[in-house]
Amino acid sequence: MANKEKPTFEEAVKRIDEIVKLLESGDAPLDKSLTFFEEGANLIKQCTTMLNEAEQKITKLQKDMGSIGND
Repeated sequence: MANKEKPTFEEAVKRIDEIVKLLESGDAPLDKSLTFFEEGANLIKQCTTMLNEAEQKITKLQKDMGSIGND
């Protein structure tokens, strides 16, 4: 991710997949591997946050739908 904007969930997952392949190849020097690992860890954290937010929205929508007709 060259730009500083947060990637979409799909972009982050794609980049994580690329990083895993790079690390699995074993071709990168140690310092570059550590940089890749750090980038991947940050992307996983962002994805987890996005998934948690989506889950909270779904839960809220389900609660709101459950209250329809109960007025």
